[in-house]
Amino acid sequence: MPVYVPTLLVYAGAAVAEIAGCFAFWVWFRNGQSIWWLIPGLASLAAFAWLLTLAPSEHAGRAFAAYGGVYIAASLLWLWLAEGRRPDVWDLAGGGLALVGTAIILFAPRSN
Repeated sequence: MPVYVPTLLVYAGAAVAEIAGCFAFWVWFRNGQSIWWLIPGLASLAAFAWLLTLAPSEHAGRAFAAYGGVYIAASLLWLWLAEGRRPDVWDLAGGGLALVGTAIILFAPRSN
């Protein structure tokens, strides 16, 4: 398995956990749903934080920065699949640029 696959799996899992946790807060606060939505929301946000600690980076800031692009792309996928709103061309262009930034951060040769 290529070395980048586990990294992408960690980031994908973190993105799902973060978006689900934030969505639970959104549903409670913005949509007036039950406060009980916060329990799975908090669990999801804790899972998100734990998953990011698994990112193979010696520096948290670099791991978080690279994750940002994955989060953007996953959020656009959430917009489409969970909220039923298809991303427009500008959403897709921005998401694509964010993923290019992620790839540069993760895979650029480093002299350390």
